[in-house]
Amino acid sequence: MWEVRSDLGSNRIARVIFCIGHDGMILLHGFIKKTQKTPQADIDLALKRKREVM
Repeated sequence: MWEVRSDLGSNRIARVIFCIGHDGMILLHGFIKKTQKTPQADIDLALKRKREVM
């Protein structure tokens, strides 16, 4: 899994977690947060979705 980040200003960061499948990129989860660390719940959700589609 990989993550793309974008600074939205006002201490907000948009993130999209994705993986690469046989047919291309699969977006697993997107969210906005205010800290650098990715919450474990968001990682767990992305992992769950990856298992469902792979």
